[in-house]
Amino acid sequence: MNLSAQPLSPFGDYADCHPILVVATSDGARRRASDVIEAGGYRPVAVGLDEAADRIELQPAASGIWIEVDGDGGSLLERLIDQVETEVLSGRCPSVVSAPFDLIDPLEARLRGPGIQLLIDASAADRAAALAMMAIWTNAKNAGVNDDVSRDSSEARLRQLSDEISRIAATLARLSTGPGPSPVERPEPAAGDAPPVSLEMLRQMIRARRLRARYFDEELFADPAWDMMLDLLQAEIAQHRVPVSSLCIAAAVPATTALRWIKSMTEAGLFRRRADPHDGRRVFVELAPEASDSLRRYFKEIGRVAVV
Repeated sequence: MNLSAQPLSPFGDYADCHPILVVATSDGARRRASDVIEAGGYRPVAVGLDEAADRIELQPAASGIWIEVDGDGGSLLERLIDQVETEVLSGRCPSVVSAPFDLIDPLEARLRGPGIQLLIDASAADRAAALAMMAIWTNAKNAGVNDDVSRDSSEARLRQLSDEISRIAATLARLSTGPGPSPVERPEPAAGDAPPVSLEMLRQMIRARRLRARYFDEELFADPAWDMMLDLLQAEIAQHRVPVSSLCIAAAVPATTALRWIKSMTEAGLFRRRADPHDGRRVFVELAPEASDSLRRYFKEIGRVAVV
């Protein structure tokens, strides 16, 4: 099979590019994906979920694979995701998976490749940003930036570009998605046991943060990194496990944006992902020990000062 991607430009003429293979679970899903792809100048080739695996094997070349689902595709979807991830990890072409919120846990548990974008309850702006990111990713691959020396910095730059594209697209659509977190230097925590934190204090703080949305536009105070850290610390103290879907809700931003933050926070060593030993379709997220220690020392230092 040869799904080699042709160099693309997100600002040029796509007429001569290979098509984007669209796998859709309904006519509505096909239209959502195809409309954005055609508006970007690409040629979509749409197939159903039941024929997708064979079509991927037969497709001589593609600029990308776009999976648009509006319901649980069961084992067919699971096998397709595994097949597409193999194609992406081999470097042949990028992929987009767009799905409703109730599929976030099983999809997040299966998707690992950096060339796969997961969109949840996506808007037209989200899809347009993902399409542009496909082009950037393909150009970076064809420019040879994925060697061992530069892979990490290149992928970080691609994620940054993805966030910027999403922000611009959302602004044009009068939406707000927010950028990804910027790396910062953190001091080493002091030696010794981490101080205790009041569970009730954390719960009051989280309630106070949510209460602001009653009086102001919620996007005005969007701070998903802090909201997720508070939620994970609360869960750690209460000895609860937090699946990806619950953490996305706690972030108080669109799910696609929350997923980018979770990925960035995990790569920064602040979060850890753990597979559910009883359900392979779910992943839990927890604070890394260093992040938990730093949070607890922070709350000890500020004492009774109100922090919202």
